[in-house]
Amino acid sequence: MHSLPTVVQIANPIIVKQSPFFSILPESLIQEFAQHFHLEIWNKGDYINPNKLMTEFYFLQDGQLEIKRTNPDTGREVTLDMLEKGDSFDVMTLLDGKPHDVILSPITRLQLVSIPMEMMRRWIWTYPELNQKFLPYLAKKMRQQEERTSSFVLHDMTTRLSRLILKHIHKIQTYAGNKEDEQKNHLMNGYSDDLLARMVGSVRQVVNKQLQFWHSQGIINKKRNQIIINDLDTLYKEAKILQSEIEQNNE
Repeated sequence: MHSLPTVVQIANPIIVKQSPFFSILPESLIQEFAQHFHLEIWNKGDYINPNKLMTEFYFLQDGQLEIKRTNPDTGREVTLDMLEKGDSFDVMTLLDGKPHDVILSPITRLQLVSIPMEMMRRWIWTYPELNQKFLPYLAKKMRQQEERTSSFVLHDMTTRLSRLILKHIHKIQTYAGNKEDEQKNHLMNGYSDDLLARMVGSVRQVVNKQLQFWHSQGIINKKRNQIIINDLDTLYKEAKILQSEIEQNNE
């Protein structure tokens, strides 16, 4: 078991302002807020006590954090949310003040800014400018959860997996092929088969079998935790979704 995360220092106002929630606030207010923030570093594999979510509200400045839940009887795990730079948590505890039965699993080294939960609640009630940022973010997260839940019910694993890959792919910066084919080649990096399985509500063996099939068909290339998309059009057909819908959901 790795060591617990360490509070590094009081957060610099410049770091606080990097959060989408605070970027629109007046400089004087940022200076006042910054006195109450702390900068934390969580390393990949750290054990994070979920009780911290009862007392601290977090803003993710850099890295990826998986929030998951485990069935104690079967050991099966499912990903509830995947947080990236610009996200905040735990919104549920912020709203209802109740414990959240989750596992916090850093996928990469994380840089976070934390603030006492009670203070964050008070600020949301006090500053309309903060609410103007917080409420749309809350609506976005609710929509994502709604889409994830409906996808588990309405779509098979192949469709869910293809949609997940399309949501997380990035243009290959080192592409050196024909210019007209540049937009056809994309990369999904850093997601293991176990993680993909948790995110689509399946198991590693099933996900791996589907990835190997796509590989045999020339749709993707797969090396360790890296997936290179060779045939984007076919993957969109597997997802049963238009490219514009994926782009809209990622906004």
